[in-house]
Amino acid sequence: MTVDDGISNPSTNRPFQDVLATNLSRRKALIGGGATAAIAFFGASSVAEAGAPAKTGNGKGNGNAVFHNSLIGFAPCPNPGGPNPTISDDYQYDVIIPWGTPLQPGGVDTNGGRPASEAEALQQIGLGHDGMHFFPINGRSDHGILCINHEYGTTPHVLGKAFPESLEDVRISQAIHGNAVVELKRTNGAWERVASSYNRRITPNTPVTFDGPVAGHPLLDNPAGNAPAGTVNNCANGSTPWGTYLTCEENFNGYFGANETFTATERQARYGLSSGGFGYGWHVFDERFDLTNPDYANESNRFGWIVEIDPMSPTSAPVKHTALGRVKHEGIALTVGRGGRVVGYMGDDERFDYIYKFVSAKNWKSMRAQGKSPLSEGQLFVARFDDDGTGQWLELTIDNPVLAAEFADQAEVLVYARRAADLLGATPMDRPEWTSVAPNGDVYCTLTNNTRRTEANAANPLAPNPDGHIIRWRDSDKHVGTSFEWDIFLIAQDSHGTEAAYGSPDGLWVDPDGRVFVQTDGDQPYGNNQMLVADPKTKEIRRIFAGVDGDEITGIAVTPDRRTMFVNTQHPGNGDPSSTNFPVPGAGGPEIPRDATFVITRKDGGVIGS
Repeated sequence: MTVDDGISNPSTNRPFQDVLATNLSRRKALIGGGATAAIAFFGASSVAEAGAPAKTGNGKGNGNAVFHNSLIGFAPCPNPGGPNPTISDDYQYDVIIPWGTPLQPGGVDTNGGRPASEAEALQQIGLGHDGMHFFPINGRSDHGILCINHEYGTTPHVLGKAFPESLEDVRISQAIHGNAVVELKRTNGAWERVASSYNRRITPNTPVTFDGPVAGHPLLDNPAGNAPAGTVNNCANGSTPWGTYLTCEENFNGYFGANETFTATERQARYGLSSGGFGYGWHVFDERFDLTNPDYANESNRFGWIVEIDPMSPTSAPVKHTALGRVKHEGIALTVGRGGRVVGYMGDDERFDYIYKFVSAKNWKSMRAQGKSPLSEGQLFVARFDDDGTGQWLELTIDNPVLAAEFADQAEVLVYARRAADLLGATPMDRPEWTSVAPNGDVYCTLTNNTRRTEANAANPLAPNPDGHIIRWRDSDKHVGTSFEWDIFLIAQDSHGTEAAYGSPDGLWVDPDGRVFVQTDGDQPYGNNQMLVADPKTKEIRRIFAGVDGDEITGIAVTPDRRTMFVNTQHPGNGDPSSTNFPVPGAGGPEIPRDATFVITRKDGGVIGS
């Protein structure tokens, strides 16, 4: 998303660049190699071992075990750029559910145009395809429910004008945001929507509920007495062991603005709230989003959360989990740690912000048996990375005197989690994005870029953006400990000049065999944004797919057998038909480019990535 490159962190916490530079220097002295020798930081240690294959074979095994000579066996994909996607010769793709597709078969389809009304948009797939997850029906790999995020769509793209001119314009803009839940089935080799009671849209105006320490707190109350509603700027995602979807609110600040003179408080500024927002203009016609309307003084506190959606219960309200903290959530990777506790790893996607971890209070099964959500109660931590390749998880708790000196209670700590993390001395990172947990317990996080770079060179062609890197760590005590060891998995600039050149890693998934799928969002050193697959042990990396001009490749969902993968293109051509008419081939025609979902399969029917 092109508007997420601001800086809201005024703290003087030691920057990660400094820690990394010290770490690289230390490893150079110990290993005797160049700076990039730190990529092999732990050598043969447990952090670097990521699940080597136990047997050999053809890479076609079942969804639970794949036997292979190499984790990556496909032909690399070229990346020529242009208005059409490209894919490895060993793979093929189809396109489904572009923006404007009716939720139910037979509904109104915009056919490449724009929705004519809010009512029409609410019955269609939204815009800004991003994170998603496939929930199989009866365990099947040809039938399930796809939950998909609709992160954003600019006013010119959605409305064909620079600024909304009425409340109805705003309602149309709001209706293309949020989430879609859609039942899909593969019939005669093609995936199609199914007429289903599960199909629904969730938008900024859908009723929601809160749980956890902030639920019922005055910081969520408005003098207007309006009930909580909506989710917005839904970026990446997660899923739970109990079969629900987690959608993550990132740049919520951009939808608020001011109709009168507005000066942000220190706490508001820490979340990037400003008088103009991102130029959506919702605040001009919808009073909820006016920062100067005293009746809605706490409306912005209702956003910036992780939200749970039950795909199998279409009448249930989404739940905002306040125990996980309020930040600009990119995504969340859940795993089960020692004692059956749920552990979630989260990135706060802004330059110089932090990486967080949540640990549930108890075994997740026992909590659910007691009628509690495992995400409603637990500990929230923020990461500090140290020079020697170790780190500490610092708990955001009112029991810490440092936090008790500024905050009134735990609810206030969580509403202003960024400020609490500043006070604890967390390590500022280069835009922490997606996280993923490998089968051996390693945790990966993409650090997409840092736009402070001001001068380009051959190795860093993304100025003012550095090219980003991927960090990984392993927690003590099976994910629930407060210490960890870390290393640098990949540095994007090291790929430049190779067939697998890439920059700005963003989307991320580690499959059950240990393959690391990486998606990009940013100016690429060559060609378009793309998806690559890396071997966690050898660090070999190959491109499997490349998108179209001006898009972002994002979102990863797979069927249980891992023979079908769903991947999204977001903002193809940045909405400009002269760049691409996707999903119509070519460019320069009248068709408005539409976000859509690719269905990727291997031609021989094998596991994706093999």
